[in-house]
Parts: sequence; structure tokens; C-alpha cells
Amino acid sequence: MQIHNNTLIAECSAYDFKIMLERKKVKSWLKSVSAFANTDGGSLFYGVNDDGVIVGLENPQADADFISETIKARLDPVPEIQLIPMEHEGHSLLEVKAKAGTLTPYYYYQDGICTAYVRVGNESVECNSQQLLSLVLKGTHMTWDSLPTQVDASKHSFIILANTFREQTHQEWNDKYLESFGLVTPDGKLTNAGLLFVDNCTVFQLRIFCTRWTGLYKDDAIVP
Repeated sequence: MQIHNNTLIAECSAYDFKIMLERKKVKSWLKSVSAFANTDGGSLFYGVNDDGVIVGLENPQADADFISETIKARLDPVPEIQLIPMEHEGHSLLEVKAKAGTLTPYYYYQDGICTAYVRVGNESVECNSQQLLSLVLKGTHMTWDSLPTQVDASKHSFIILANTFREQTHQEWNDKYLESFGLVTPDGKLTNAGLLFVDNCTVFQLRIFCTRWTGLYKDDAIVP
């Protein structure tokens, strides 16, 4: 967070400004907590207007208590949050910091309806069906690529993949690699990723992106 001339700079993917706590319209800020937890984390700053100007809060302790209780009552699962009081040039601020969660999706509940939100730019928006599916897979520690299909791997070949492997690695190919690469399940079914790599791929209008790293950590990427 940067403060310049008593102004926060600026609302973005990770920051939301609230001039005061809306107690009767909790959806106006709970959707941002849901979105931060479902995306990359972020903070709500209370006591700051839409222009980023710090105006302060009258009773940050009461606001913090209400925020904590409301999050526990209206969000499921309850995301990991921090309530951080701050003082700046005589103004009391409250930061509600939501961490990026691993138990996605984090739903907002109202009148028996559950809705998940994600962060897009500086807005918190309702998930579409594709985003919701991705969050569900993330919460179960799975990816679309790893999902099994009903296609028998024994009915398909990976000759092109095997030849490319030999050419690039100068090692002999072993069919056991198919399972370790996540292309075939232990019971012999192709995964979604496996469907893309078979010789007679029937999945059309697709694109495959590959990234290689120089070491054990995903920092210096080499994009082919």
C-alpha cells in the first residue's frame, strides 16, 4: 500500500476502497472478500473514498467486530482474513486482508442462494460457469487436464509423442511415462491431457501452451 498526500494509490486487482462499512448492504463488500479469496488475494481499505482519499472511520473496533462476524455467517468456506487497524495523520483506517484460498470456491450466501465471485481488474464479478468449474477443480487440487475420460488408452497410440521425446531428450521412450506425465490414468483411461497428445487427436479448435523452467523453481521461464 502506498500513501501520497493523504491518498491511497490506487484501486486495482488487489485493493478495494470503502468510505464506510455498509451494515445493511453487506453484499457490497462481501463479494470482494469472496473474489479476493477465489483469485489472488487482496485487501479492502475502510475509511477511504472512491478517489483514494483517506477520510477515516469513527469506530474501527466496532466495524472490525461486525466484519468478522458477518464473514463467518455469510461466506462458506470461511476464508483466511486479517483485520489490520491503521492510523495515518489522525485518521483511523481498517484493512481487511483476504488471502488467496486453497478451498475454492468461496461462496457468498444470501436467501438460500450461493454465489462465487472473482476479481477482474479492479472489480469483483460473479463467476461464469467456466470460472466456477476452475475454482471447483482448484479446491479439489485437480486440473481440467488431469480429469479422466471414458476413452481406453489401449485404443490409441502416442508414436509422435514418443519420437519427439527421443529427439528432445536423447533418451529411450517408455510407455510407463504416459501415467507419470498425467496422460493416462492407472486404470488405463485417457485423461483430458491424454486426448490432446494421441496421434489421432479428435479434439478440434485447441491450443497447447508449453513452458520450461531452467531449475526447480518457477521463476525463470523459457517459453518455446
